[in-house]
Amino acid sequence: MQVKAPDRTAAEPEAPPPRPSRTAPPRWRSRTAQGLAYAAPTAVFVAVFFLLPLLLVGQMSLSDWPLLAGDRGVNAPENYTDIIDSTLFWPAVRFTLLYTVIVTAVLLALALGLALLVQESRPGAGFFRTVYFLPSALGLASASLLFWGLYSPTTGPLSRILEKLGLVDDPVSFLGTPTSALLSTVFLIVWKFAGFYMLILLVGLQRIPHEVYEAARMDGASRGQIFRSITLPLLRPSLALCLLLCVTGSLLAFDQFFILTKGGPDNSTVTVVQLIYREAFQRMNLGTAAALSIVVLAALLLLNALQFRGLRRADES
Repeated sequence: MQVKAPDRTAAEPEAPPPRPSRTAPPRWRSRTAQGLAYAAPTAVFVAVFFLLPLLLVGQMSLSDWPLLAGDRGVNAPENYTDIIDSTLFWPAVRFTLLYTVIVTAVLLALALGLALLVQESRPGAGFFRTVYFLPSALGLASASLLFWGLYSPTTGPLSRILEKLGLVDDPVSFLGTPTSALLSTVFLIVWKFAGFYMLILLVGLQRIPHEVYEAARMDGASRGQIFRSITLPLLRPSLALCLLLCVTGSLLAFDQFFILTKGGPDNSTVTVVQLIYREAFQRMNLGTAAALSIVVLAALLLLNALQFRGLRRADES
């Protein structure tokens, strides 16, 4: 009887895969290099257009630096004490805060109302969304010039329309008093940005599942209860973004007041950023203007940190 020899080729283990060459870089190194390559343009942009100017402003804030004479040496903390002693600083701070509160409240309330109106997909909803959003496509300086012409008591159409309707007897000076100048500027900003914030809130509304609303209606919830218990809580991220943008933009207001009121009447509509402009280009003192810029930047960072902290606590609760 002849025994057949076993097939050794079938029992032999497979050859191990070839090891990578020692000259090839590890995978994590290649990914790190790619990440650095992608981040390098942004890092260079931030360094050149943010960090270096910020360092220069910090140096100016500690130096005697006239606009046309250049650096005359360190004079710290004289520039910061000049801010406190300025007769326009605290009135400008109070007016900027008042303007910020009014604009934020009116703008967010109107934007939320517009977003709720055009939330549902119905005939004409797309048209109204476009109409509401169109003013935000116009530049702020251009919109300010447009409203400056509309508000003019001599050549503007608004005053003439009111006279023809018999509502007023004399031309109306929309920018002639502190209250009317503030309210006229607020109307411009609300007209300009309501559609922009409406779009942000509309995106947030459309991300809320319809099943949540249907379940609430089946439980017998009213529209007010649905709005308070479902819409507002689920819309909190979009509202937080709008609040952050609106507050920051209002605190840095410049174009609208510079074009419409020039800070008048009687310096009643001077904002903090206008005060920086006056110190730098009218009083020719870059040192004090830079110090005021540092103060505004620190206030904005603190305010944004408090906002983020409050929102985080609200989300945790």
